[in-house]
Parts: sequence; structure tokens; C-alpha cells
Amino acid sequence: MGSLTLVKPNMHLVDVDERRMMFHVPTSSLFELDALSDELIQLFSEEAEVSAAHIKARFGGRFQVDDVTETLAELKSLKIIADAGSAAQINMEPQAVESFPLTTIVLNTNTGCNLSCTYCYKEDLTTPSKGDKMGFETAVQSIEMMLKESPNQRQYNVVFFGGEPLTNMPLIRDVVAYCEERFAALESEVSFTMTTNATMLNEELVDWFDAHRFGLTISMDGPKAMHDKNRITVGGQGTYDVVKQKVAMLLSRYKSRPVGCRVTLTRGITDVEAIFDHLYNDLGFAEVGFGPVTSGDITSFNLTADEMAEVFAGMKRLGKKYLKAALDGRNMGFGNMHMLMTDIHEGNKKQLPCGAGVGLLAVDTKGGINLCHRFTGSDQPLFGDVSEGLDKASLATFVETRLDRTDTGCETCRIRNICSGGCYHESYAKYGDATVPSYHYCDLLRDWVDYGVEAYTRIMLENPSFFEAHVSPRRSA
Repeated sequence: MGSLTLVKPNMHLVDVDERRMMFHVPTSSLFELDALSDELIQLFSEEAEVSAAHIKARFGGRFQVDDVTETLAELKSLKIIADAGSAAQINMEPQAVESFPLTTIVLNTNTGCNLSCTYCYKEDLTTPSKGDKMGFETAVQSIEMMLKESPNQRQYNVVFFGGEPLTNMPLIRDVVAYCEERFAALESEVSFTMTTNATMLNEELVDWFDAHRFGLTISMDGPKAMHDKNRITVGGQGTYDVVKQKVAMLLSRYKSRPVGCRVTLTRGITDVEAIFDHLYNDLGFAEVGFGPVTSGDITSFNLTADEMAEVFAGMKRLGKKYLKAALDGRNMGFGNMHMLMTDIHEGNKKQLPCGAGVGLLAVDTKGGINLCHRFTGSDQPLFGDVSEGLDKASLATFVETRLDRTDTGCETCRIRNICSGGCYHESYAKYGDATVPSYHYCDLLRDWVDYGVEAYTRIMLENPSFFEAHVSPRRSA
């Protein structure tokens, strides 16, 4: 194959760990995986030329790769190394915030909701008639802001959120019509996403969503006793029976995209295995994901430390079933595990915990720009207004503060490239500061990620085609 030479202008080793986890190393520790990848990168930084024989001599059989030249080819394809004499200059510095295009806009269609869920984090939630609905002009300004900030992208996403978004269907219909014409003229694609409590669905709406290929997620918390504990009407009645009926109708008619379910876990509700079994096997959702409440404004709903441990233990047991299915070539539909497998497989360093503030922004009903949908209606400072423009300076200051891992403990944490400090809103609700890491479940999350690395390694060694079948299509959908 010949020798390959590393092109490394201004390369700092501390900044290159975005290329970690590209080797399939059987290990029980992500720390070991990080260290091995660092060692290889160190070799390339020290030597002018590195051959396959050189790697074999240095590392022996530590890589589970039959042909080391394939490893070199992978490094080359990832642009860590280049052919000798190549003029290509490869910048290994972390990407600047400006390099992440804003391609997702979340529209808070209505602060009101037809339900009165006990744990809802929306600070100003009211009934639909008293809610503050977004107007069409504000929605258009939001979309145009996204296009102005990130022109010429192939794919954009518009998310409808609430409150309950179905309480403002006239706006949604008008926005979809506007977007389909606007983005077609730009030769770009646009997709639509919505999270709904499902109670207001009917056949006509389902068919309309199907025609426009909406990505739908239903909020549902499990079997009747669990769901009805918190997801209640304004009058205090449980909603399980009506939601179950609506979901059955939805899943029987909706064909364009898989429908997922989002479960909120609160104090006293921790049996993730029973919840998953009911929602996935009994009701038929394509995917079920869990969101544990650990830092809500109403502390009586927050999971205790013992309950959090119980939740993660249950998720690991579900993870074993996911692993067994993956080895058989099937995606079991456990959303948390599948997302973890996707993150590890893609091998990208997450400098930030999510796309909020860089690839995604949320707009409230008045046009205020928020980090994400969870901050609309909160006391977190806005980052501009859609009528006047994005406050890039304030947003950059926020992001840079979160990127700075100095004295946070994150800089030495082995899962820093997957966790990246945790959810902004979790930190905001727990500590009153969205820029600090979410320390309150670090140990549990490290254990969860370590388990994920073990599972990922087994899948890669025993059935690597699983990722081509179930991860790549997900990203391109």
C-alpha cells in the first residue's frame, strides 16, 4: 500500500479526540478505548511516515482488525492522514460554532394545552383558550431567519411544539404550505416533526400528516395506572383510554414514517421494562424512548437517587434484549440504546450535548429566540427576536462558556465526548445555570455508556451489518 504521511498543521493532541472510537476494540471501558486511540494519534504526530508494518510493530494484536492496511485507509478517509506529498491541509482544531448550520427551527405553536399533566415543565402552561398562540407572520420570520443564517443547505427541519401543537392546527397547515413551496424553490428538502399527546387526533388529521410525511412522536407514559397518574385532563381525569384508542387508529393508518413514543419517568414510576413491553409489544410503537425527570421545578416529581439507579438498571436489562436482537439483525426499538449505539458508531466528538444553540433554535409565540423548546416561557435570557435577528454575540458567549471544560471535571471524564456535560435544561432547572454540567447523574451515565461500549463492540465483532441496516438509513431518512 505504501507509506502514508500525517498532515498536521497546528494540531494539538488534546483537540483530536473527535476521531476516537473509530476502532472496534473489545473493551469494558471507554477510557481504554480513548487511550488506545490517543496512542495511535500520538504515533502519527511523532512520525513523519507510518506504514502498516510500523503499526503492527507498535501495537501488535491490540486492534481487532484483520488487515492493518484497512485501518490506514479508514484513517485516510477520515482525513486524519493524507498521502505523502499531498498538498491538502487538514485542520484538526475543534469546529467553530459558525460551522454548525442552523437547520432545525422549533415553533412553539401555543403555550396552552388541552391536558394538565402534573409534571409539565412549561412555566406558563394554560388551557388552549387562554394560551398564547403563535401567528403566521412570526412563523414565517422564524423560517426566514433559519434560511438567512444557514443558506444553501440540502435538508431543513421544522418542528411544531407546545403546549399541545394540535390546538393551533390552522397555523401548522399554513406553515407547511408555505415551507413546501419556499424550500422547493430553493431546491432544498424540508421535513416536519411534531410531539403530541394524541388526544385531538382524528382520521382526517392523521391522513394529512401522512401526506406531508410528518415525523410523529406520541407522549405516553405506559400502562393505564402509570399513564393516568400524571397525564390528566384539566378536570383531573386520566387520559389513557382515549390515548390508547387514538394510537390504535394512528398506527393503523399512518404509513409514511415510523411513529415513536416518548415516556416521562417521574417519582414512583421506574419500571422501564414493563412500560417498554406495553408500549412496544402491546400498542405497537416503532420506538420507545425514556426521559427521566431529575431536576424539574416541582421537586416532588423528581426521581430520587435510588429510583434513578433503578431506572438505569432497568435500561441496562432492556439493553441486553436490544443487544440480542441486534446480533440477530433486528432493531428492538429501544430508543435510548439505539441513540447510544448511533453516537458511538458515528464516532463524532460531541463538543456540546445537543444541537441546541448551534444546529437548532426554538421560537416562542412572541418571536423570542430560545436555546430549545424547553426554555420557551422560562427566565433564561433570549438570544434575539425573529423580527430583529439572532443575537449572535450572546449566543456565542453561551456556547463558548459551555465548551470551556476547565475546572468542571469534564476534561478528564471518559465519556465527555458522548455526554458533553448533559442537558442544558437539566442544568438550568437543577442549578439555575444552563452553562454548568449536569453533575447529579454523572456516575450512572458513565456506567450506562460503558455498558453501551461493550454492547457496541459485540455487535461490531459479531454482526457489523446491523449498523448499515439500522443506523445509516435512520440518518438519511
